Amino acid sequence: MKKILVTGCNGQLGRAIQKEYEGKADFILTDVINANGVTKLDISRVDEVMGLVRETKPSVIINCAAATNVDGCEKDQDFAYRVNAIGPRNLAIAATDTGARLIHISTDYVFPGTSPEPLTEFDTPGPISAYGRTKYAGERFVEQFGSRFFILRTAWLYGDGKNFVRTMLSLSEKHDEVKVVCDQFGSPTSASELARMIAFLEDTDNYGLFHATCEGSTNWADFTEEIFKLGGRQTKVEHVTSAQYKEMNPASADRPAYSILDNYMLRLTGDFRMSDWHDALERYLK
Repeated sequence: MKKILVTGCNGQLGRAIQKEYEGKADFILTDVINANGVTKLDISRVDEVMGLVRETKPSVIINCAAATNVDGCEKDQDFAYRVNAIGPRNLAIAATDTGARLIHISTDYVFPGTSPEPLTEFDTPGPISAYGRTKYAGERFVEQFGSRFFILRTAWLYGDGKNFVRTMLSLSEKHDEVKVVCDQFGSPTSASELARMIAFLEDTDNYGLFHATCEGSTNWADFTEEIFKLGGRQTKVEHVTSAQYKEMNPASADRPAYSILDNYMLRLTGDFRMSDWHDALERYLK
């Protein structure tokens, strides 16, 4: 049975991966704190990463650890670079040293959000936030220090844990109306769908950079309306612009206005398709 090291195992994707591989792999689970058999690992410390990987000798490393608080990354860019850039570098070095395959998760935020069309893996990044810059730096480190790796850019992820879908459902229990941005476009992606794609790619030699989002696209306000519809909620959604939201929350970091990812490489090289975002959301809510 293959041995898989999962960093950030308690996050949404980390949990989905454990479910996807249940009974098919032995896990080495790590997070930033010790709990229930989970090993504490600071991926920003190369000595810790090298020590654990050399000791446990996983055949696959799946990096789900990241600093994902977009506004928090603006406030503490040093921390964001340590986790989102130095961490992936260390894992790439360790994977190359031991011969493990590395799967690294990145984001649509590496793009500026100015494209009028869905973005492929061949489009040029240009992040506009600290979160995006640090994640893009992580990608480049993996490419520089890795040998057998997959970089998967995903977006608008939700799963088992704190996420936009659960936040909106919680707000609907307390409010008759919510304000949601209507001019930022992307592809809501189920963590279980992403875990399925990881399991598919991981067992191939189809290395490189992939976009990995559910098919189709929407904006945050319309996404919220679909959540309420499928969740049987009567809460109304007031559509507001990013500029209006910025006035209400002046400390918030800039977000890409258009970050719809085209899973182009997957269509060119892999016999796998992500589910439509409506279908994935319906399964999640059930």
